[in-house]
Amino acid sequence: MVIKHILILIFLVLQLSSAKVTYNVTSFGAKPDGRSDSKNAFMKAWNLSCNSTSPAVIYVPAGRYLIASALTFSGQACKSRAITFNIYGTLVAPSSYNAIGDAQVWIKFYIVKNVTINGGTLDAQGSSLWACKLAGKACPQGSTTLGIYHSQNVVISKLRSLNSQMFHILLYGCKNAKIQGVSILAPGLSPNTDGIHLALSTGITILSSKISTGDDCVSMGPGNSNIWIEKVVCGPGHGISIGSLGWELNEPGVQNVTVKTTTFVGTTNGLRIKAWARNSNGFVNGVYFKGATMMNVQFPIIIDGNYCPNNNNCPNEASGVKISNVVYENVHGTSATRVAVKFDCSKGNPCRGIVLKDVDLKFGGQPANSSCSYAAGTASGLLQPTSCL
Repeated sequence: MVIKHILILIFLVLQLSSAKVTYNVTSFGAKPDGRSDSKNAFMKAWNLSCNSTSPAVIYVPAGRYLIASALTFSGQACKSRAITFNIYGTLVAPSSYNAIGDAQVWIKFYIVKNVTINGGTLDAQGSSLWACKLAGKACPQGSTTLGIYHSQNVVISKLRSLNSQMFHILLYGCKNAKIQGVSILAPGLSPNTDGIHLALSTGITILSSKISTGDDCVSMGPGNSNIWIEKVVCGPGHGISIGSLGWELNEPGVQNVTVKTTTFVGTTNGLRIKAWARNSNGFVNGVYFKGATMMNVQFPIIIDGNYCPNNNNCPNEASGVKISNVVYENVHGTSATRVAVKFDCSKGNPCRGIVLKDVDLKFGGQPANSSCSYAAGTASGLLQPTSCL
């Protein structure tokens, strides 16, 4: 009988400790009018959630909530085992780009664990800054909309990001994160508005998302590994890119990347790897591109080992980045240019282990062309254009 009572008490304690607490941001002064700065209310909700010994929920009701300056959620001292943002409204930045233009990141999560962001919209109102940049004026660099830094076990689900000043979502130095069902939207001419950018991160999954931007839909910088991207629709934008790499001499490589079941609509690139023509000990190894549909894409398959946008600041050295073991399987559709497969690798470090399998790309209703420089590998199955490896 005593043992039974002890077990019941343990069960009740476990139940109480796992019970979630909810904090409604409007209870702390957040106003859904799009004009009143709600930053402090969000910080109060975060601090209470962070100090909670139980899993916490931050609830954001419908409406527009102005976040008038950069906001950082720090998890360094958090007691809570898990914090969930359930967002039904829109977080909006000021219309004046100067408010967050020099902040680097508008909404930042720093050293957090087990944080989930469900739903909601982030509207950075970046159009005025793009206009400034496109006019050649002196402008701030602009802020990333949502930045996750040095964090673990983060989930971003069904979030909408609109009109970012710079990158929409950035993961830097993160482990085990999942981005799923997100919608990212910016015009095709908006500068530097990468949809999702990964840097120095491992164990990242991106699923079932629609990305329309003025730059890369997904970009992977140095130091990324164990990346899984699946069911992503891209367009407009610059495609899914590994790189640019090799800007620094001592630079970590990119390895074990899988990109499956993707669709590219009217993009400048499809599946791209790009490296600067500079001395570097960086590398790309173990990339698997499978099941890509191209619809009027300028460069459906491209490795650019002499990357130099606008021919500015290029030393014209042999790229030090070693590119090896890259597979393209079941890639089909239409190219907007005659050369649909282009491997422009480095003379100093030729591409090795390139595999083409079942590639069917057409230009103007006819098979497209391929172009290879310093690239070695194998080709099999249906091949249009004919392999140049």
